[in-house]
Amino acid sequence: MANPIGSSITVGHYPPGTSQWHQIEHRLFSFLSLNGQGRPLLNYETVVNLIGATKTRSGLKVKALRDTNRYETGNEVSAVEFKQVNLRKHKVHPDWNYTISPITGLT
Repeated sequence: MANPIGSSITVGHYPPGTSQWHQIEHRLFSFLSLNGQGRPLLNYETVVNLIGATKTRSGLKVKALRDTNRYETGNEVSAVEFKQVNLRKHKVHPDWNYTISPITGLT
């Protein structure tokens, strides 16, 4: 994706079991729970509407849309293809944090 858009993509994740470090996640999910108040999640529309109607006291609003596109599964990246990715791992948690940059000369 970095090549077609001509821009670097940075991915940053917290390692498993460390979601307590992510303050927005904590602020948001408590309000999702309050907003749901035990309503049964009968279908996708109910879930999307519940999430999309969530707002925190400080004004954080959630936008939720259902992606109905179909995606091909079973695609595998070969070791050769993976080595061609312009990937730079970050110093902190390099398995979870990295930047993928466009390959120069490709469009």
